[in-house]
Amino acid sequence: MNYLIDTHTLIWAITDTSKLSKKAKEILESEENLIYVSSVCFWEISLKFSIGKLELDGIVPSDFPALAENLGFDFLTLSPAEASSYHKLTSAHHKDPFDRMLIWQAIKQNLTIVTKDSKFENYRDQGLKVAW
Repeated sequence: MNYLIDTHTLIWAITDTSKLSKKAKEILESEENLIYVSSVCFWEISLKFSIGKLELDGIVPSDFPALAENLGFDFLTLSPAEASSYHKLTSAHHKDPFDRMLIWQAIKQNLTIVTKDSKFENYRDQGLKVAW
């Protein structure tokens, strides 16, 4: 199966797997699954780190791509079509633009998003598939 991971899922997969649910760990560890990390996640980590909203023990944001790749994750770039059609995500259950773009990417790419954020469930009516 194909999955897109939320930013906190990426951070925990790298820094503290004890914060992941049993199901999330199984998804991330299964060799049958393709796990994608959006470039949006790297941007969010870098931005929040730079303004002091995210502390990372002994690593910096620029380490994350290599660390994600070491875990076997693939990268998903934000395409012009996704960026320009973002306005079609009509539900507004989430104010965070990073989360909303990840939701939109998951819908557009037909990926199941792995997130602990319960607000993502509200986007199922727009085609979002959620796992945790």
